[in-house]
Amino acid sequence: MRIDILTVLPELLESPFNYSILKRAQDKGLAEIHVHNLRDWSTDKHRRVDDYAFSKGAGMVMMIEPIEKAINELKSQREYDEIIFTSPDGKRFEQNDANQLSLKKNIIILCGHYKGVDQRVRDNLITREISVGDFVLTGGELAAAIISDAVVRLIPGVLSDETSALTDSFQDGLLSPPVYTRPADYNGWKVPDVLLSGNDQLIEDWKMEQAYQRTKELRPDLLKKHDDE
Repeated sequence: MRIDILTVLPELLESPFNYSILKRAQDKGLAEIHVHNLRDWSTDKHRRVDDYAFSKGAGMVMMIEPIEKAINELKSQREYDEIIFTSPDGKRFEQNDANQLSLKKNIIILCGHYKGVDQRVRDNLITREISVGDFVLTGGELAAAIISDAVVRLIPGVLSDETSALTDSFQDGLLSPPVYTRPADYNGWKVPDVLLSGNDQLIEDWKMEQAYQRTKELRPDLLKKHDDE
């Protein structure tokens, strides 16, 4: 998989992609992540990529020209399955979206910034708009890092145990059950007996019950969706 990220602040993305799972995926040749400075496509002598809104409202707006030039240049080199725009009013990013995107070959992520982007970009160049939550960030760089991390970790071979990602929260519509490790007794705080029983079926039944109860308590909205399905 190849992910190309267009941003006005490429420095913000240097760290996330150079450590941990994302770094490992790139070292293994399972993913390529390229961060591009959108200002490289600006025709302004000051490399500006924003201008005032015609509506005269507060805040600056990302201009269409450098964005179109950047996307067209990338598209001239390869085909892209998705061109994603990170925006507070996009579709909320969920695990199923990460699952779908992990099957793609090439993706562009345009990081939102300032007051937003010229609507003509969204109307004519973008194939999917994504929000990471009902809040506003300074820019879409952190959202792009979140999307990239959630997607890349699902690519076969990235995690040492591929089944790990398939048992994460949200994969089956429920939150994950609690987990424990050694020692079995720490200061009187004990691991549930069932996990020490060696009975695989009892353990699986316990995990499912715990997942259901945790979801009911913490995220009842997920439980309703799970029951409907």
